[in-house]
Amino acid sequence: MKKRNLFFFAVLLLLASCTPKEPKWQDLFNGKDLNGWEKLNGTAEYKIEDGAIVGISQLNTPNTFLATTEKYGDFILEFEFKVDEGLNSGVQFRSNSLQEYRDGRVHGYQFEIDPSERAWTGGIYDEARRGWLYPMNYNPEGMKAFKNGEWNSARIETIGNSIRTWVNGIPCANILDDTTPSGFIALQVHAINDTEQEGKTVAWRNIRILTDELDLYKTAEDDNVMQINQIANTISEKEAADGWVLLWDGKTTEGWRGAKRDDFPDKGWVIEDGVLKVLRSDGGESTNGGDIVTTRPYKNFILKVDFKITEGANSGIKYFVDTNLNKGEGSAIGCEFQILDDKRHPDAKMGKDGNRTLGSLYDLIPAPKDKPFRNGFFNTAMVVVQGNHVEHWLNGVKIVEYERNNDAWNELVQTSKYKDWPNFGNFEEGLILLQDHGDEVWFQNIKIKEL
Repeated sequence: MKKRNLFFFAVLLLLASCTPKEPKWQDLFNGKDLNGWEKLNGTAEYKIEDGAIVGISQLNTPNTFLATTEKYGDFILEFEFKVDEGLNSGVQFRSNSLQEYRDGRVHGYQFEIDPSERAWTGGIYDEARRGWLYPMNYNPEGMKAFKNGEWNSARIETIGNSIRTWVNGIPCANILDDTTPSGFIALQVHAINDTEQEGKTVAWRNIRILTDELDLYKTAEDDNVMQINQIANTISEKEAADGWVLLWDGKTTEGWRGAKRDDFPDKGWVIEDGVLKVLRSDGGESTNGGDIVTTRPYKNFILKVDFKITEGANSGIKYFVDTNLNKGEGSAIGCEFQILDDKRHPDAKMGKDGNRTLGSLYDLIPAPKDKPFRNGFFNTAMVVVQGNHVEHWLNGVKIVEYERNNDAWNELVQTSKYKDWPNFGNFEEGLILLQDHGDEVWFQNIKIKEL
């Protein structure tokens, strides 16, 4: 009898050890009052209605935030939200309001709520700082998750440098970023400029957070969701599995040389704190250290380069470069993703229809005026080459697209400064170049995926 009891006791212990632990959720909103929350920056109204926090849009006020008085680092956050048509909103997390930063302006990561046709709900925006980190055109399937006019469920997992989002159980954004490790959570009522938007509402309910034993409850990675790695000069496991490699290691000059020499320039370029800098000189084209190029050519690829411009600066990222074409003065010849301070550099008003502005295919195809530039921060340029099809992207938004090796392309070249260079832009492969145009520009996180 004792043996049988001991057996059953052992079975019960085994079953207890195999039973999943219940997560220790904490409610951030009690459904009755705003205890534990404070309003920041704007004057829009928040009220409680049917167990939900309701934010009401208001004219003549900046973005308004209802923030938790407590700060959080690693967590899983869940909530439900509903928004009126035409009203943009969001939920801040790992965010802060510091007197030394723009006089207390709320800044930090934001889970986007976007009922417009753009459909970027679930994307990640860096409020009052870098702008879009994960626009939802990175994940077309996730763009379908939001249900307009209904209550939607949201989930945010921030664990270490990993930040991921879901809408109605569908994975949306996936980034790696190490800018801000902790901060408050806040509900945003966006500023409005149109009287027709006044009085529109956004509501949140069932807001809860999990901060303990997150590894037990985090969601498995979805291989179908693109990951954007914002951590400089690193390749994540997911990127490595997808074929990405660093084109610059963040420390040495390995893999690069001067465009008109066999080694790396001995002046005009420096490496400081994981940043490759072309130094300011006389503003001339390749008159100081000179351009630098990769030591091998590339054919079909996706290239990413993070760049930061100083005031009034001019530079560029070139591809399909043949350094034998121009051995005289000036830059090496190739197709160019223009890097420029459009507001301060005179080149922005030269060329034709803005085809020398930031992100343009230099002197050939203009980028749109309303491109998503991050003033004062690093921006991500991306060039996609697949056969004769080429794309320019800036901070996750496609801004230029073209086909080469055809009559239309050759006619376009004949109207540009490249008309005298034979077969310009039609090479099957070429070197990749970072330009010295006599202005200080910073580069980092240079990586490539061959297709």
